[in-house]
Amino acid sequence: MLAFCASAAIAQDDIRTERVHFQKGSSGTTITDTIVGRASVSYILGAQAGQTMTVALEPSNLATYFNVYAPGKGPGDEAIANSGVTGPPTVPEINRFEAALPVSGDYTISVYMMRSAARRNERSDYTLDVAITGASAAGASPDDALVPGTEFHATGEFPCARYEGQPMASCRFGVIRRGNGDATVRVFWPDGGERNITFKNGEAIASDSNAGITSEKRSDLNMIAVGTDERFEIFDAVIYGG
Repeated sequence: MLAFCASAAIAQDDIRTERVHFQKGSSGTTITDTIVGRASVSYILGAQAGQTMTVALEPSNLATYFNVYAPGKGPGDEAIANSGVTGPPTVPEINRFEAALPVSGDYTISVYMMRSAARRNERSDYTLDVAITGASAAGASPDDALVPGTEFHATGEFPCARYEGQPMASCRFGVIRRGNGDATVRVFWPDGGERNITFKNGEAIASDSNAGITSEKRSDLNMIAVGTDERFEIFDAVIYGG
């Protein structure tokens, strides 16, 4: 279980933000970077509830630490962990963090120097090892960031119709991407209820309805029908991202 803690007395007048990407097939990466004085770096990476995040910092300046923030939080907010006090209670381990994540979304790792060192404009060269491991509900790559506070990699609206003969309206959706055109699109009907559509290699192949599904490709637009009533118009960008 994660314990939230107050942020340390840090100097973050100049915050640089970097998105963390893992190479295909990898669950982690090593970042080499530098901060000077009051500068700090916020590293952003997506993860899903139940996955394990591991962070290890090796700085040249021992006044260098990191905080980990939950989705929707950042420097100045309450942190999940302060690396100066992480590790098992009986054997504190400075500058290392490992824990199962409670919610899905974009997490922030903020690397900074303590205020006293920052005031002296000291420099810190460091390596930061970051990994996201363990099965996720969607099986998605950490590179495909989640919409904060949701299990979806993207949300929006597209044309839909629920009943035969009904004019096309607009439905909200959320998509869970698994890579290579594999995805689940959850459609939220304007009058209540949901429909889940499964894609394989970019093609709609099934739904959670007992009715059959058909799909016609028009350029990058998927014209989908579930039974004789439900219709959807879903662009490839929903499935593949971009």
